[in-house]
Amino acid sequence: MDPTIKLWNPATGECLSALRGHDNWVRAVAWSPDGRTLASSSADCTIRLWNPVRSSTENILRAERPYEGMNITGVTGLTEAQKMTLKALGAIES
Repeated sequence: MDPTIKLWNPATGECLSALRGHDNWVRAVAWSPDGRTLASSSADCTIRLWNPVRSSTENILRAERPYEGMNITGVTGLTEAQKMTLKALGAIES
């Protein structure tokens, strides 16, 4: 899986820039009305606001998750599915 967003020149087929930063599939992209900012949402639970000219992230929006930062290392009695669910909700396992 490569979550890179590529911007193409439709007339020439040339890749103008590659925007990297998401950790999972990009689900949607949208341009701002003035064309200066690109917004992308991803399965990594973030929305990134990009400056496509500089190929840089200007801001990252992330919803707070209910188990954010909870360390589940060494917790017993959880199935793998339960661990995956807790991680998706913000838990960590180091």
